[in-house]
Amino acid sequence: MPKAVVPEEKRRRRRPTKSGTVLSEALIVETALRMLREHGSTGLTARRLGLALDADPSTLYRYFRGMDDLTLAIGDALIGQALRGWEPTGQWRADLRAVGLRIHAAYVAHPQAALLTTNRVTGRPNELAADEAVLDVLRTAGFPLPDTVRVYHAFIDQTLAFAALDAASLALPSAALHADEDMWRSTYARLPRATHPRIAEAAPLLATRMVESAYPTALEMLLDSAEGLLGSVSGR
Repeated sequence: MPKAVVPEEKRRRRRPTKSGTVLSEALIVETALRMLREHGSTGLTARRLGLALDADPSTLYRYFRGMDDLTLAIGDALIGQALRGWEPTGQWRADLRAVGLRIHAAYVAHPQAALLTTNRVTGRPNELAADEAVLDVLRTAGFPLPDTVRVYHAFIDQTLAFAALDAASLALPSAALHADEDMWRSTYARLPRATHPRIAEAAPLLATRMVESAYPTALEMLLDSAEGLLGSVSGR
């Protein structure tokens, strides 16, 4: 059986750590994000996190049921960062674009954390708020409920999939990342037209585009499709 998490009000009564820091869920998550950024997923353990917080590792279990529970909190924190300051405008396409770009940017800003969390369902407040917001944008725009769920599913999975893909590249060692990017110029751009005519004619464009995220383009294509779907519904 997992240990019960201590209620927030009881945690606040705990004495500060040796260095005078008062622990909180937010501080633990913030510290975990920093450790992931600096050391990668293998560097995030209860022992190392305790050392970084100047607290006994067992103290963490007053806030989280375990490291997996902390992972879910990290994912929810990234969604919270993405939605901070966002307000719907009533223009469904612009609103979905803004939400998608914000979520994608929040994850790729923390690539190591993204690799741990993009495939998880947290059920936490920020994730629920994001889901409610996207569903509300679609329903308010006039999408029938089945189409709302279809578009929502494609929208959120596409956003998280591209976040994971782009984060995986950014998490590579610098030399490997640059080598991958240079491949479009060092290999693809030099293929002869006789054997690879389509690659050869597209090589200059590929060298420019393939080192950037395709998410904005894919997002616009999804929004185009959703707009066409909404138009067909309205025309019935």
